[in-house]
Amino acid sequence: MPLKLPAKLPAVELLKAENIFVMDDQQASRQDIRPLRIVILNLMPLKIMTETDLIRLLSNTPLQVEIDLLMTSNHISKNTPIEHIKTFYKDFSEIKAENYDGMIITGAPVEQMDFEEVHYWDEITSIFDWARTHVTSTLYICWAAQAGLYHFYDIPKYPLSAKMFGIFRHTVTDSQNPIFRGFDDEFYVPHSRHTEIRREDILKVPELTLLSESEDSGVYMVMARGGREFFITGHSEYSPYTLDTEYKRDKGKGLTIDIPKNYYRDNNPELPPVVRWRAHANLLFSNWLNYFVYQETPYDIRDIK
Repeated sequence: MPLKLPAKLPAVELLKAENIFVMDDQQASRQDIRPLRIVILNLMPLKIMTETDLIRLLSNTPLQVEIDLLMTSNHISKNTPIEHIKTFYKDFSEIKAENYDGMIITGAPVEQMDFEEVHYWDEITSIFDWARTHVTSTLYICWAAQAGLYHFYDIPKYPLSAKMFGIFRHTVTDSQNPIFRGFDDEFYVPHSRHTEIRREDILKVPELTLLSESEDSGVYMVMARGGREFFITGHSEYSPYTLDTEYKRDKGKGLTIDIPKNYYRDNNPELPPVVRWRAHANLLFSNWLNYFVYQETPYDIRDIK
């Protein structure tokens, strides 16, 4: 996919090195195509890493995509250079009159707090509400999935006795749903979280469809509004070494952290990870873009309601 990105975004050079085709604004303007407009609300602390992970997956179809990066105005990241934020990110006030074909809302390192205790809770829920009338389809990832389900459907989250950390096997509940086109009967997903949502709470809400779960890591994917919203509890977007970075960071801080399950070769942190989720991650994002964004969005983006 030709991805239209700001020319100096760090992800551009990183992805070109992986032979992923990206184009800057000047190149894209020469193509007489209306690109799909995708906005990413990036709540993760290491924003450049998350940008790169998501853009890598959005590159896997022949569609042209234009990316906007969004931040909350009530929170300034301490782990990303302020120059990067000022250069590449927009405030919600700058885009709230716009429409987008798709939106991705990332996880955030606040899951052990009550939702209402998160200092940008009011702002982020106003963005959730805005997305329902300004975006064709939205992916809520990890904490954002829990927050969206709580905000719209009163689904609670529950603390785990130990961090859900590693690569876990999942099954598909509805194999006919286009989001799973090309999937195997079983597939793997990274998880890294301290809380969970439970299937019994999902099944009580008729507006929600449980699409995928795991015997070990529980609920993975929930759909609402016919695919206009997907709530995904894992991190299919993670690069091969993201869990390794998290594990070694926490060990370096002296925190109690188990080795990520089903991750390192021979369960040895001195050996490289075994990547077993990348193919399905690419399918997930390309299916979402094709079947729930491209095929559902009106040509005149202003007609999204």
